[in-house]
Amino acid sequence: MRVLGIETSCDETGIAIYDGERGLLAHSLYSQVALHAPYGGVVPELASRDHIRKTLPLIRQVLDEAGLLASAIDGVAFTAGPGLIGALLVGAALGRSLAWGWNVPAIGVHHMEGHLLAPLLETPAPEFPFVALLVSGGHTQLIDVQAIGRYRLLGESVDDAAGEAFDKTAKILGLPYPGGPELAKLAELGDPTRFRFPRPMTDRPGLDFSFSGLKTFALNTLQHELPQAADPAQTRADIARAFEDAVVDTLIIKCRRALRETGQRRLIVAGGVSANQRLRERLTAALHADRATTFYPRLSFCTDNGAMIAFAGWHRLMAGQSEPLQFTPRARWQLSELPPL
Repeated sequence: MRVLGIETSCDETGIAIYDGERGLLAHSLYSQVALHAPYGGVVPELASRDHIRKTLPLIRQVLDEAGLLASAIDGVAFTAGPGLIGALLVGAALGRSLAWGWNVPAIGVHHMEGHLLAPLLETPAPEFPFVALLVSGGHTQLIDVQAIGRYRLLGESVDDAAGEAFDKTAKILGLPYPGGPELAKLAELGDPTRFRFPRPMTDRPGLDFSFSGLKTFALNTLQHELPQAADPAQTRADIARAFEDAVVDTLIIKCRRALRETGQRRLIVAGGVSANQRLRERLTAALHADRATTFYPRLSFCTDNGAMIAFAGWHRLMAGQSEPLQFTPRARWQLSELPPL
């Protein structure tokens, strides 16, 4: 079965074709970063309009790159949520319409299930069961994964997600949008010994996260240190490094705790923040010491992309699931609500 995947949940338009026998045939991604940069964040209405302009041309492009006609597509998968409702409607309406016109089944895919399964596109792919750390701008969750659709939430952020805290702290430091990658670059220049930020919620039992206080701690540190700083640029870099180290340490502590509590020996890490090199290096080393193995998607599949939607959709279509003509995109949607395969 060949599945066309459409991702339009936020500010990136991703299209891909996945073949059950040959794997990923083609994929393309259009980012709206330049469109939203003047506003310092995503403007939902502008995102929806840009998806309208870009989705169909990208579908044609990916079909051409795969050397396929539309008649070769056996199913369509589109992101049905969670995400910006207007952006979701663009991909869902187009995907469902194409499936109807081509007389093939369609499936609405949970955006976070797409991220969760993205490391399975790599070689070697992790075997079930495993613990998943989903860490992005909108989510920070630890999930016990027994199989596709069999998910148990272990812990999540009670306020800002890790990626959201990265972006907000970057803005405090005067860095351009999108702030997370810019803060990571600045942190490379920082002195790791100058400041030490707290590791929130690591001094108590449980697997929930809280990153909002780190953002406030960074702001207070900047306001205290900057007026007396001999080198303001270095001070900003040192604060960036302290913030990044605090987030990474917190994620490592909670991941190790989750593996101990579940008895698992495999951890997959997915979502935009999984592209952070310091997190990858230190988490891999820490879990290796615990005789556990970490799995990541390739860097281009850490952020939103069509490949993960096509792949997740392929699994559910192969299991006989499909979406009726009357579909319902969902801005909020819990992974636990998904049916098992």
